[in-house]
Amino acid sequence: MQIKLKEITIGELADGYQDNGDDGVVGYGGKLDIRPPYQREFIYKDKQRDAVIDTVAKGFPLNVMYWAVRDDGNFEVIDGQQRTISVCQFVSGSFSFNKLYFYNLQDDKRRQVLNYKLMVYLCSGTDSEKLQWFKTINIAGEILTPQELRNAVYAGSWTADAKRYFSKTGCVAYSKGNKYLNGTAIRQEYLETAIKWMSKGKIEEYMGRRQHEPEAKDLWEYFEKVIDWVESVFPKYRKEMKGVEWGLLYNDFGNEELNPGKIETEVSKLMEDEDVTNKKGIYTYVLTRDEKHLSIRAFTDKQKREAYERQKGICRKCRKKFELSEMEADHIKPWIEGRPTTAENCQMLCKDDNRRKSAK
Repeated sequence: MQIKLKEITIGELADGYQDNGDDGVVGYGGKLDIRPPYQREFIYKDKQRDAVIDTVAKGFPLNVMYWAVRDDGNFEVIDGQQRTISVCQFVSGSFSFNKLYFYNLQDDKRRQVLNYKLMVYLCSGTDSEKLQWFKTINIAGEILTPQELRNAVYAGSWTADAKRYFSKTGCVAYSKGNKYLNGTAIRQEYLETAIKWMSKGKIEEYMGRRQHEPEAKDLWEYFEKVIDWVESVFPKYRKEMKGVEWGLLYNDFGNEELNPGKIETEVSKLMEDEDVTNKKGIYTYVLTRDEKHLSIRAFTDKQKREAYERQKGICRKCRKKFELSEMEADHIKPWIEGRPTTAENCQMLCKDDNRRKSAK
């Protein structure tokens, strides 16, 4: 990893500044990608923006900024995006400070602003080195999400196209599946989720392989298939469906013949079951049959004590006597067979026997 400290004046930074909306924001003679296309829409509030200009006007130092050096020799802002936009907007006349626009200032005051020196670290190296470094310096201001960091490291034609589908308020991914996804599009969480699903969790490896491919249409088409599958298998929407790892379930069960009516009957029954404490996990359970996703209600301390006293401390399996702390509660008749978590269905087993039973 190479990290080089460079002084850059505001005049140099603001040279060629353009805000192209969804197509991004550039500066530094067109060499600096200040806000990549379809990046998050966060902007400083007036008070924060004015604080930046006040710091510059008084000649006080701004915090150091970080730029990533791209393969083509150009740069992308990693830390300092809003400070950069604030000074560039002021110089370009987008807002006034203390009731004066930049062009209203005296010549010496304008020169003072343009000659103000910013301290910038230029970071270059392998993708894994840059990602680790960016995580390390991501400690102040508006903290970047993990996917925003990855977007910077794997910047290229593929990432830019993927953002078009997944990274804007009102984007097609939002219209298609927002009720099934956690997070927001503008913080890159929709994009992160889609890549995680398609790559089976190997997000960085996936982005690295596709970094310079021309388009991300395959990712979008995969996402469409996932949501279409969800809506066909689980046609009745419930709020608990938001945030389920649908893509991972699609990867495993998308080619199986499933009965939506039968599945809905089971989902409805489980939603009413008081022993099921994780209602969101029902959707994963009905496909995988793994009870851990349901977080079945545990026996209370009172129920455990009552069962322990009934058994006089003797394990129902090995018939040996134990202290209460050496035993664990177990369903006499399995919950899966419709037997509830009640005192009548509670028995105490020694820890070894209970864990052996659970492992079967």
